[in-house]
Amino acid sequence: MSSTGNYELLCLENPLLDIQAVGDEALLNKYGLKANDAILAEEKHLGICEELLNNYDAKLIAAGAAQNSARGAQYILPPNTTVYIGCVGKDKYADILRDAVKKAGLRVEYRVDEEQPTGRCGVVITGNNRSLCTDLAAANCYKLDHLKQPEIWKLVENAKVFYVGGYHLTVCVPAILALAEEAAAKNKIFALSLSAPFIPQFFKEQLDSTAPYWDYVIGNETEARAWAAAHDLNTEDIPTIATAMAKLPKKNTARPRTVIITQGTDPTVVAVAKDGGSVDLKEFPVHAIDKSQINDTNGAGDAFAGGFLAGIVEGKDFDTAIDMGQWLAKLSIQELGPSYPSPKQSYPGKSA
Repeated sequence: MSSTGNYELLCLENPLLDIQAVGDEALLNKYGLKANDAILAEEKHLGICEELLNNYDAKLIAAGAAQNSARGAQYILPPNTTVYIGCVGKDKYADILRDAVKKAGLRVEYRVDEEQPTGRCGVVITGNNRSLCTDLAAANCYKLDHLKQPEIWKLVENAKVFYVGGYHLTVCVPAILALAEEAAAKNKIFALSLSAPFIPQFFKEQLDSTAPYWDYVIGNETEARAWAAAHDLNTEDIPTIATAMAKLPKKNTARPRTVIITQGTDPTVVAVAKDGGSVDLKEFPVHAIDKSQINDTNGAGDAFAGGFLAGIVEGKDFDTAIDMGQWLAKLSIQELGPSYPSPKQSYPGKSA
């Protein structure tokens, strides 16, 4: 497979607009926020985004985990390769979001909810701390009927690789399974991110329903251990957990399942299922970076997934695709928020 700029990669999850700015203790106190925290917005928090927009030098980022990954993949891939699907409101936040993704070269096909506002996250930066306050709103309102619209389903049929962020398991499992079935029936690639520990903890049934379709499943060590606990594995050993995930029953046996577990600055662990029930294990050291160069690790995992997906879409060998993920993550953590450097940098090759 190689990219022809024909929307080979289709991503699905929950779009958010990050509105982030450097603030101070007084701003945190005004909205009852902690300096280093991530919460869902309550009524008292809902003015934070407007305040950041109107009174601070706010940076607007098209966010949501899989949208971050989609932007990352498109950062590397030829124009018109990546399309992203999710749900937004009918408001100025959606307009801002569309403008932001347009600048990133990402095509989006949003379902527009008439009642809920676009999901957004107010991010207040104080020193090395950041307080995230998220109002999911319309992001929680995606519907299968949007995916099944002829013009959207045509994009699905055209795509060769599907990537679903695990957060969408809280929103619309039928849409995820529709993509998964399409992939299995036509020997396309279906990849899923575990996204957060609470997904295997509290949405185990929904997650398990997608497991037979995983060609690639991506998570970090905390998410992997949460999966292991939810499945009573009684181990925190990452290679053991990755092996167990790789051995799960699989619907499309024409493709092996590959489990990818990132561990921050520690090596990435990969488990690949083989015929006969065996599993190959491998570790990939991450790209070294001096701590002084790290600006923000928020979105590093999303960047890794984006770079890896770009490699898969381009038909790179697996080791190179992993390296592309690690390279893009290294670039991202030197930026503010889940962002990528401008002017655009080109992947230098695995030897770099």
